[in-house]
Amino acid sequence: MNRNELAALLRRARQRVRPEDVGLPAGSRRRVPGLRREEVAQLAGLSVEYVVRLEQGRGPHPSTQVLQALSRALRLPDPERDQLYVLADAAPPRPGQIQMTVRPGMLRLLDRLTDLPGLVLSAKSDVLAWNPMATALLGDLSRWPDRERNIIWQRFLGTEAGRVAMTPEELEAVKLTSVATLRTAMARFPEDLPLQRLIKDLRRGSVEFERLWGEGHTCDWQSLTTTVDHPDLGRIVLDCDTVSMPCAEQTLLVYSATPGTPAAQALALLRVTGSQDLAPTGATY
Repeated sequence: MNRNELAALLRRARQRVRPEDVGLPAGSRRRVPGLRREEVAQLAGLSVEYVVRLEQGRGPHPSTQVLQALSRALRLPDPERDQLYVLADAAPPRPGQIQMTVRPGMLRLLDRLTDLPGLVLSAKSDVLAWNPMATALLGDLSRWPDRERNIIWQRFLGTEAGRVAMTPEELEAVKLTSVATLRTAMARFPEDLPLQRLIKDLRRGSVEFERLWGEGHTCDWQSLTTTVDHPDLGRIVLDCDTVSMPCAEQTLLVYSATPGTPAAQALALLRVTGSQDLAPTGATY
């Protein structure tokens, strides 16, 4: 493990990423460029002390899960992600594993969505990246611990009420689709250990998930209409469309509204207010 080079890579990457690049408010009084160490720790689900020790070249040997979380939080492109693994004396992700870093093309597409909420999901529905409009609409996703930053885990095992309003029939249909997407992911990535652990935790922790899992359905995420119960703007009915990137098995969710509707006016207001005055609640999809 090359601690000094690993520390230098982490510092460079942190200074390169702007808060708005990862869906965080820019704020003021920033004395250094890029993210604060506290923000990296929050995005990666690590303690601030741990991040500080890694950046100072005195941290312990990071696990594969830690390297994965740091790669995602710092938006490392594949070559730099692989370099991070090598410096930490770990094997880079190999083909057949779910891609947990967002492809540069997908990030560029997300960055261009300055007027619509958008977020990127992995093949097993981890929330990998989101823009400031998604934070304004759905709440601060960085508040979720890294291992719980998965919309299917939140749907079956999460405790936060969230902002998406559904009838019992809609909720049953969405849960069925959630389970079916995991079955599809298992068929495509049968050797992915984090996926196996996620399914094991869900089957053990949720009687409802176990029932739906036994039905054997498979599918991918589909476009739908979503009602968001926003704490300041009330109920907003939006189209939630999916854009797939087959080469990375990732999906971009985009929320939009028909021009001239109350929902479009609500989104226009969110572009101005952002997340500065929003209640710190989580999100459920």
